[in-house]
Amino acid sequence: MSDNRGVVYMGPGKVEVKDIAYPKMETPNGKPIDHGVILKVVSTNICGSDQHMVRGRTTAPQGMVLGHEITGEVIEKGSDVEFLDIGDIVSVPFNVACGRCRTCKEGHTGLCLHVNDDRAGGAYGYVDMGGWVGGQARYVMVPYADFNLLKFPDRDQAMNQIRDLTMLSDILPTGFHGALKAGVGAGSTVYVAGAGPVGLAAAASARLLGAAVVMIGDFNHKRLEHARKMGFEPIDLNKHDRLGEMIAAVVGEPSVDSAIDAVGFEAVGHGGKEQPAVVLNQMMEVTREGGSIGIPGLYVTEDPGATEKAAQTGSLSLRFGLGWAKGHSFHTGQTPVVQYNRQLMQAILHGRLNIAEIVNAQIITLEDAPKGYEEFDAGVASKFVLDPHGMLGAA
Repeated sequence: MSDNRGVVYMGPGKVEVKDIAYPKMETPNGKPIDHGVILKVVSTNICGSDQHMVRGRTTAPQGMVLGHEITGEVIEKGSDVEFLDIGDIVSVPFNVACGRCRTCKEGHTGLCLHVNDDRAGGAYGYVDMGGWVGGQARYVMVPYADFNLLKFPDRDQAMNQIRDLTMLSDILPTGFHGALKAGVGAGSTVYVAGAGPVGLAAAASARLLGAAVVMIGDFNHKRLEHARKMGFEPIDLNKHDRLGEMIAAVVGEPSVDSAIDAVGFEAVGHGGKEQPAVVLNQMMEVTREGGSIGIPGLYVTEDPGATEKAAQTGSLSLRFGLGWAKGHSFHTGQTPVVQYNRQLMQAILHGRLNIAEIVNAQIITLEDAPKGYEEFDAGVASKFVLDPHGMLGAA
């Protein structure tokens, strides 16, 4: 079989859909494996993390197949795969994890020690994450399949709710992780920085966890208006740079119980100038004493496009003393998707979480991926879901 096509990074600002190799049952360095499966990709999403690479803000190599948000159908399996069958519809956690090393056994699957020769942690189609081929394609290989994959209990039900279930590979667990680590619970007041898809997923998760008020801050009016329609309190950062005042206008005081950074290292301050630490510093300003800050937004060790020299190596100008003085808890790093995806699947299947509506999922063809990247980069209030085989009805 050779009819595989995928979204390929061609250099800063450019992606193309090209013919790519059909996946093999082997590691990125060519070692044959029997614990993997080949998936026919049912849906695969464009992520804000992909945009960082496409903008040229990482050291991603040209020619890399993108995509780490994958849902698929098992069409081939290795001899060591015991608990999955041909035809199963499965969600793929974006973390590539062995399930056998110390960190995996502790539940930290975003820090697997065996899937990346250069550092802890692996992911599909992502820079410095082990060289695993991305899933914005027609077919993809998933290793350690029994451990990694989440099987949907009923194929027809899964296909009927696929627009929601496709979010289980990354943004929904990532948003939930950010909310949980921010200490969101019954009656919490919550501020989410960023009204993109991860910010909206974090806001939805905060509501699921019982938050009393969820505010979302952004400069993008279309995204803020969509957040308002979804029942969240929009905070228009264009007004001024005194975030506490805008929060006080909603909850009566200039602080919150929990804050979630869903922006990351390409943050900009009031006036449009890039300030990579501005969101983190704002989080410390508005989070109450003893509160928690969840940081699902991406921060990198190398940012060749940073305007600040220190930021090019991941060094940020943090007011860490403020956070220390207020006794804040911070949580960073990749989301360990397998800790959350089964529970979140149940919330979706039983009608508790309309996440596709909340992030405004839009289905497009694989061939339209470059247009999707362009529109997403321009700030459209949508989450693009690619439909490589026409199984979702993309035009």
